[in-house]
Amino acid sequence: MIATADDRRWLAEALAEADAAAVAGEVPVGAVLVHEGRAIARTQNRMVRDGDATAHAEMLALREGARTIGDARLTECTLYITLEPCAMCAGAIVHARVGRVVFSAWDDKAGMGGSVGDLLRHPRLNHRPQVLGGVDAEPSSALLRRFFARARSGG
Repeated sequence: MIATADDRRWLAEALAEADAAAVAGEVPVGAVLVHEGRAIARTQNRMVRDGDATAHAEMLALREGARTIGDARLTECTLYITLEPCAMCAGAIVHARVGRVVFSAWDDKAGMGGSVGDLLRHPRLNHRPQVLGGVDAEPSSALLRRFFARARSGG
């Protein structure tokens, strides 16, 4: 599967959310959930601000998207994320039956979209979304590197 111009456009919007998360002191991850060509959720990590370990950008996008369309099953949606989903988010994506997942940066420490494991496409699960990873990864990767470098230096 090859990334389209629309994929790149929506990932750029997710990156803007990730930038805003970094400004707010959050790990810079952003997500945009698209249904029928329009964004139905634009979210960013909110774990620190909400005091909630489950407030990852993906989880928030799934919740908002389900409320918007009135259905927990998001089979006709594409989720755009700046970072490969973790196990929690990948599990939620599968349960929500998201049709397609497109992400930028690979996460070689916790990614479950093909790097550490592949929960999104596990053959024993009842739903497997289409997955396209590593699309325009450098801007997302660079944002994460800068964020963690500042965090390690105490600034």
